[in-house]
Amino acid sequence: MDAPALSPARQAPAGGAWRAALDGLFGLAGWLGAACIALMCLLMVGQSVGRQFGWPTGAVNDLVAWLCAAAAFLTMAHAFKHGDFVRVTLLLERCAPAARRRYELGCLALAVAAVAYLAFWACRFTWQSWQFHEVAQGVWAVPIWIPQLSFAAGSLLFLLAVADEFVIVLRGGEPTFVRLVRERHAQGDFSSDV
Repeated sequence: MDAPALSPARQAPAGGAWRAALDGLFGLAGWLGAACIALMCLLMVGQSVGRQFGWPTGAVNDLVAWLCAAAAFLTMAHAFKHGDFVRVTLLLERCAPAARRRYELGCLALAVAAVAYLAFWACRFTWQSWQFHEVAQGVWAVPIWIPQLSFAAGSLLFLLAVADEFVIVLRGGEPTFVRLVRERHAQGDFSSDV
């Protein structure tokens, strides 16, 4: 007796080990970004308590700023893949499937170019900070390339995510961000649309 087929919403995405590795990488970056936000919260609460006891807390501001940047950049790939970026789809929703695919490819090609530009300069900026031994101007004299690594890594992950979606659509597949939003809506979850 054959095993029952999975419903389309429950089928594993095509790509096998490569797909699992990419999704795991984007998920890990999302978790790291979430950890940065949680750590920011703890540091800010600790700073508030520390002020009440007269503890020096000036360096906390630097750490919170770096964690804020890390949270923003490390979570971009995960948010993009899960449809949590703002997308204006009024035109796409009214297009025939073939036209929609062409528009999606065009938009994703532009996005690949724009994010590649961002990633190039993020990496170059971080490299130059390392090369010139640049030090943070705050309370802690930390080599600035260390917190900038999250900027470079997040930009590269975002580029990988956008390029991955371009390849998926180029091969005739449905964009992951469209599929995952549709699956959430089918389950009655409209929380990301608010």
